[in-house]
Amino acid sequence: MISPPVLKPASLNCIDCPIKHRAVCAYCEKSEMAMLEMMKSYKTYPAGSPIIFAGDRMKFVGSVVTGVARLSQTMEDGRRQMVGLLLPSDFVGRPGRSYAAFDVEATTDVILCRFERKPFEKLLKDIPHLRERMLEMALDELDSAREWMLLLGRKTAREKIASLLIIIARRQNAVQDETHTDVQFDLSLTREAMSEYLGLTLETVSRQINALKKDNIIALEKKRRVVVKDFARLLSETGDDEDGGFLV
Repeated sequence: MISPPVLKPASLNCIDCPIKHRAVCAYCEKSEMAMLEMMKSYKTYPAGSPIIFAGDRMKFVGSVVTGVARLSQTMEDGRRQMVGLLLPSDFVGRPGRSYAAFDVEATTDVILCRFERKPFEKLLKDIPHLRERMLEMALDELDSAREWMLLLGRKTAREKIASLLIIIARRQNAVQDETHTDVQFDLSLTREAMSEYLGLTLETVSRQINALKKDNIIALEKKRRVVVKDFARLLSETGDDEDGGFLV
């Protein structure tokens, strides 16, 4: 499997957009896409830079085109808790909400397809396909939040690492069919980011990844390329049953 080319905002358009089948515009017809095309703009956020701070006025909403961002909340004593990840096609901001609820920070370089919030909210009223997709994405996000709670609350370190790899593989459309062959994907998160996200030490993350490599379940190519050599075994390491539920 060949890695996708590095995208630059200047080279992007709706027709060739890598997330067009999963983004908020996925159900839009050509005329509706044309309306969105006129409204959109792209912005690149370097790794480590803020996209929005909790409490800031939300002037825009948008979809992650490439890269990974993290959602976090800072408590009064300065402690910070990571509460989620934003992967390609995930939506930043909430129509109807004037202020950001969480800090959003680029974990890797992020390209965001942005829309001014007020005009986008008006468009939601005029385009049923857009409303339908927004509702679907909100429900998917709720499922992801529940999955994240389970991952943090009940799973072992090995199960957490395996679960995260499965989640990223599926979100990057690396799992193409039921045969689960040739599953490869780019792991955009650093091990430090994985440790923060999963509530593990950096040493534990490295140890568990190395254990999966030693057991011939995964292999690492170059810096970030993960090759799943045995998808069934990786899935079994998540602690989930065949229907996706947690094994107790």
